[in-house]
Amino acid sequence: MKYAAAWAGIACQVLDTTYPYATQHASAGPDDVDVTPDRLHPAFHGSYDWHSSVHMQWSLVRLLTLAPDEVGPRPAELLNKRLTPEAIAVEAAYLRARPSYERPYGWAWAAMLVAAARDTPWAAALAPLGEVIADLVLAWLPKQAYPVRHGVHLNSAFALALLHEAYGVLGRADVVEAVRTRALEWYGEDTAYDTRFEPSGTDFLSPALSEAELMRRVLPDAEFRSWLAAFLPGLGVDAHQHLLEVPVTDDSGDGQLAHLGGLALSRAWQLRTIAPALPEVADVLRAGADRQVDAVLPTVTDGDFMSTHWLVSFALLADQAY
Repeated sequence: MKYAAAWAGIACQVLDTTYPYATQHASAGPDDVDVTPDRLHPAFHGSYDWHSSVHMQWSLVRLLTLAPDEVGPRPAELLNKRLTPEAIAVEAAYLRARPSYERPYGWAWAAMLVAAARDTPWAAALAPLGEVIADLVLAWLPKQAYPVRHGVHLNSAFALALLHEAYGVLGRADVVEAVRTRALEWYGEDTAYDTRFEPSGTDFLSPALSEAELMRRVLPDAEFRSWLAAFLPGLGVDAHQHLLEVPVTDDSGDGQLAHLGGLALSRAWQLRTIAPALPEVADVLRAGADRQVDAVLPTVTDGDFMSTHWLVSFALLADQAY
């Protein structure tokens, strides 16, 4: 795997970077103000915030699975220290006590971590985390009346796609079915989506492509082809061309503007996964994906910390989307 060593190296580096750290901790009272990262989150500290720490550890697990001979010993050493039964018990209890914390983006990545680790030494330690998130998802989805359609963390389609994948791997048919049902209710009748206003200024997801990627998972192939043709008519021919082009990106250290580098990578992932449903323009979609990856790839390892603390995960999604 071409970038395995470099990606593993930067993932370990940012996970070992304690500060800056955004706790997102809501204090319950005057005695609940110690927000030292590794006290609050003994497994998921470093890498700026909880969800980034989670998905950069997912990245390490995936790299160890995909290219174990190329990444060296450091990723396993780091994961051995973080993914202990004791640390995961603290993380699971934290989520159970705060049922909206990191919903749904952090939940989805945590479920992906549990799924990726299912055949690794960390599987048993992580299992309680997967169970807590499953319970939270099953309690949340019936209450969420409307999907969130913007291009940042609360985007419903992105999270549901990852949850569908993770709990499919973990054999939780109840969660998979809950996700499928909600996806069909929220998005099944969508047609002629207007992408003119994508992207917003701090997006790291395309609302349109995130929705398409989710529906690819929950519809049979023939139904998805029909749905996609109605949802994004002209994609790859004469419409939605800006989704295939490199967004304006920024690596100045502004964390919000750095999101646009992630947008290029998430678009590439999603364009590659939906391309087979549009065989007449599949090469056009893949070329658009390639342009966006090529433009952002140097930032994944050599950019400012506000980019490097999370982009490996999205680069991996794009890299493995064939």
